[in-house]
Amino acid sequence: MPTEFGEILHNLRKNKGLSLEGLADKVTSTKSYIWDLENKPSIRPSAEMVYKLATALDTTVDVLMGEKSMEDADEEDKVFFRKYQPLKSETKKQLSKIMDALMDEDDET
Repeated sequence: MPTEFGEILHNLRKNKGLSLEGLADKVTSTKSYIWDLENKPSIRPSAEMVYKLATALDTTVDVLMGEKSMEDADEEDKVFFRKYQPLKSETKKQLSKIMDALMDEDDET
């Protein structure tokens, strides 16, 4: 019996027109692992894999994890995410550090 995560993953993959193998290729995984994520509640992906899946499916981690629907995201968030996705890995790491610093600054005020 699939979990909520598995159902969301399956639906997002189908909506993007991706096969199990197609998604697996995008996240450098295997077809069987993607099937396991969609169908076996005991399978828990790493945070890195969840991020890769969200990126490959043009969504956010919040949406993939069932915490937020894409309809709930405001337009500014959607635009930011679209701009973020194609960045190189090193640029994403730098941006993450900047965001952490900004969040720390917000916490202090």
